[in-house]
Amino acid sequence: IYFFQSLGVPTLCPSQGPRPPTPPFRKTMGTGPRDFRFSIDRGGTFTDVFAEFVDAEGNPGQRVLKLLSEDPANYPDAPREGIRRILEAETGIPHPRSSPVDTSRITSIRMGTTVATNALLERKGERTALVVTRGFRDLLHIGNQSRPEIFDLEISAPDVLYETAVECDEQVVLPLGDTPSIRAGRDPVGDAARHPLEGRAAVATTGEAVVVRRAPDLEDLRTRLLEVRESGIASLAVVLKHSAIFPDHERAVGELALELGFTQVSLSSSIMAMVKMVPRGYTAAADAYLTPHILRYIQTFQAGFDAGIQDTPVYFMQSDGGLTEVGAFSGHKAILSGPAGGYVGYALTTQWEGVDPASLQLIGFDMGGTSTDVSRYAGTLEHVFESTTAGVTIQAPQLDINTVAAGGGSRLFFESGVFRVGPESAGAHPGPVCYRKGGHLAITDANLVLGHIVPAFFPKIFGKTEDQPLDLDVARRALAAVTEQVNAHGAAAGAPPKSVDEVAVGFLRVANEAMCRPIRALTQMKGHDVSRHVLACFGGAGGQHACAIAVALGIRTVFVHRYSGILSAVGIGLAQVVKEAQEPTATSLSEESLAQLHQRLDALEAEVTGQLEAQGFGRGQIECERYLNLRYSGTDVPIMTLTPEDGNFAAAFEAGYKREFGFVLEGRDIVVDDVRVRGVGTSSAAQAAHPTPERKDEVPTPDAVVSAYFEIGGRQDTPAFLLGRLAPGQRVPGPAILIDDISTIVVEPGCAAFLTAAGDVRISIGDEAVGAGGKQGLSLEADPIQLAVFSHRFMGIAEQMGRVLQRTSISVNIKERLDFSCALFDPEGRLVSNAPHLPVHLGAMSEAVRFQIGYYAPDGEGCRLHGPLEEGDVVMANHPQLAGGSHLPDITVITPVFNEGKVVFFVASRGHHADIGGISPGSMPPHSHLLVEEGVAVVSYKLVSHGRSGLMLGGGGPMRLVELPLELRVSTAFHHPGLGVLGDPSAEPITRAACSDNVAESSGCLGMTLRLPARLLACLLYRA
Repeated sequence: IYFFQSLGVPTLCPSQGPRPPTPPFRKTMGTGPRDFRFSIDRGGTFTDVFAEFVDAEGNPGQRVLKLLSEDPANYPDAPREGIRRILEAETGIPHPRSSPVDTSRITSIRMGTTVATNALLERKGERTALVVTRGFRDLLHIGNQSRPEIFDLEISAPDVLYETAVECDEQVVLPLGDTPSIRAGRDPVGDAARHPLEGRAAVATTGEAVVVRRAPDLEDLRTRLLEVRESGIASLAVVLKHSAIFPDHERAVGELALELGFTQVSLSSSIMAMVKMVPRGYTAAADAYLTPHILRYIQTFQAGFDAGIQDTPVYFMQSDGGLTEVGAFSGHKAILSGPAGGYVGYALTTQWEGVDPASLQLIGFDMGGTSTDVSRYAGTLEHVFESTTAGVTIQAPQLDINTVAAGGGSRLFFESGVFRVGPESAGAHPGPVCYRKGGHLAITDANLVLGHIVPAFFPKIFGKTEDQPLDLDVARRALAAVTEQVNAHGAAAGAPPKSVDEVAVGFLRVANEAMCRPIRALTQMKGHDVSRHVLACFGGAGGQHACAIAVALGIRTVFVHRYSGILSAVGIGLAQVVKEAQEPTATSLSEESLAQLHQRLDALEAEVTGQLEAQGFGRGQIECERYLNLRYSGTDVPIMTLTPEDGNFAAAFEAGYKREFGFVLEGRDIVVDDVRVRGVGTSSAAQAAHPTPERKDEVPTPDAVVSAYFEIGGRQDTPAFLLGRLAPGQRVPGPAILIDDISTIVVEPGCAAFLTAAGDVRISIGDEAVGAGGKQGLSLEADPIQLAVFSHRFMGIAEQMGRVLQRTSISVNIKERLDFSCALFDPEGRLVSNAPHLPVHLGAMSEAVRFQIGYYAPDGEGCRLHGPLEEGDVVMANHPQLAGGSHLPDITVITPVFNEGKVVFFVASRGHHADIGGISPGSMPPHSHLLVEEGVAVVSYKLVSHGRSGLMLGGGGPMRLVELPLELRVSTAFHHPGLGVLGDPSAEPITRAACSDNVAESSGCLGMTLRLPARLLACLLYRA
């Protein structure tokens, strides 16, 4: 049951009956002189409005509008102002700002908003209290003890979202049994029989037996909640232990809270009934904190319309890519409301003649001023079910959108001999230096200097008077100053000088590589071939970098929608109304359990179908997707598995697991954590592409010829075209600049742009561009640009290794406390690159790698006994005295990477394992006096030899601890993501050179860093 206040009225929902139905279309397009359907993306800076209408003659029309999201001097609400302006412009009827907006011409309003995201980032939500099981008052303060920003010198834990916590004296337990249980575990010594639990036996929603030892003391709770309410707090989050499977106690607390006058009550068991009390508690707190803030905004928005707004369908975009009616929009589902529209937009509009849209694999590339969002679509929306935003973990379905801090406003630096882009941003004010406001050197300045932005076709809105063009001269002077620094640094090493253009394009290469990292993580690191994807580009700055990104990734096609600058609003217009139902379960996947699981899925499908029918959708408009959330027994990495065509859930799960992680756990039971149904009410569809013959014989006349610099061909005369003047079918060979009102598209040399009948731009990346792009600017000589590019690539590999290790690990220390590290080493064992993991590991792992190199050297003991390291070997060690270990629970796994028979790299990881066979359970026995009492000490153990596992060196057979062999099996497999990239024969000499440069540059930077405090100290002593 989910409690909240709907538009100011305390309500209990959904147990007190369905909301008043909100049909998808109460008015029919074309019944009046004009009918308007509005789709709006209210962003943090700008609000985009996309209007579709039918005029008096029955002709369809569209209109777009962009305005500031906050402009209190001119209007109180940007979405409402956008609707007013379009109605006034298209109907010719005045709509004064002082009067309510007439809704008689409005068919529907759909909106995505960053209101919730901004409130979370700025901590401007509702005053909130938390009710939690007694003894867990500080649960959300403690969290899971992870340290995500381990390198920060000033560590500050994110504030919790509630002001006060109230403990509820209640207890529900899961009794141990004589047989293995999905959640409770075993009782091999019969302790439960000898000491039975006192309390009332009950059955959980999963069918498991539970014991209610103490029901909530509601009278005591009443007194303390009254004190909270009298302090002015009206929003309450409730998270009780085991409520995911036994929600009765939370429901009782929720009813009491409503009785006492709380207007927002968020129950964790209703918001997301999934196991894990910490993320469930964070989610409930976020919902209670954000939902009242959202509802107030909705009230403000609706207050500016006439009474007809009550009969006008109003929908809001949710983080999962689906729409929901205005009364059901809640905080925990609103975090990605804005970006979700862009995802749906490119997913449903990237199509052209001669290609089946269902066969396309797409990469969404949304580059804005501060950051870039990337995502993947291959026929279905890809979701994650746990994510962290602004330090708050949200457990809810969200589109899998990755963000990197690189955008048009990202600042450019040359520090310690390395090119650096971001994460600092110049922002909108003062902005890049070319904005004429004394700003900072940024990516936009580099594009301007290179000629990729044409000032003559850019709005004249800059300077103090906001009527001047972009300032090319000041941008060039700023880059020239940086170029002097680059050349001064290079002169010391005998490097040839670089031009301003070369430095500018170098910064773009570094920025592009930063944006390629999350794309590779979504594709290559999950078993997908990135070159088989289409790059769907949108956002204000995306067109300037799309070709270069595609070339770097080997992608052959770029697609730019005609409304790429407002594609989030377009996507909101194409999105469907979605209802979801999910319940936890606790059973192993088997033929016997499937029948019961299908019965539960049937019940959930009936529930979501009824909700959609109540909103006016017919049975023929409703489509349902059925899922099982599956994982291997003993692991914490579930995969939401859609019902396969053949009904074989096990095969579908294992195929997905192997594709993403590179292995399967043979002999392990598959556990069903949850059953889920996603119901979709369809009311619109993307328009099919119209065939557009290519007009090869006609070369369009450019609107201007500008001087632009490209890596292929250098500085050259480049034609610039206004998109509005190009005819469908015309082909524009690169290099070229395509310009419209809201974006600029750079067509690189070796590429060609093609205008479709719909006005979209499709760019083909030619062999010349792809062939040159992979090696452009790369050499065996030390180069600061190349150093920065490869640093991003190396770090991306280490980061992805860490993500896979965390997700597949069994040890709670690794998967929750993040007590692990991953890194890359050169053939001599020197650290090349690492993810931002634990310094205590990273500082010692090099010694561990060097020990194994010496151990298997021609004169080493390992080589004498078992031969040298060979391709397919994986070695582990943990001995702190002999093998470079730290303490025994920290096991190091090392994989050599071979190329043409020689070791070219090592990838290694070190993680804290839960048990290594000490004198007592756990990883660090408190009473141990000798190393042997802490557990197994291993000098060198081949986990894998010649690609086959299980060989022990110099010992009496493999270890037989319960979980450790499986944990180490996982550790060997997760090295797989980086091996293919590092073992590329064609790139091996350049990559090795980059490794050496990286090590040398790191040593230099460290020396400078250590010398600085010494100089400061000398200065202070001299002055004293």
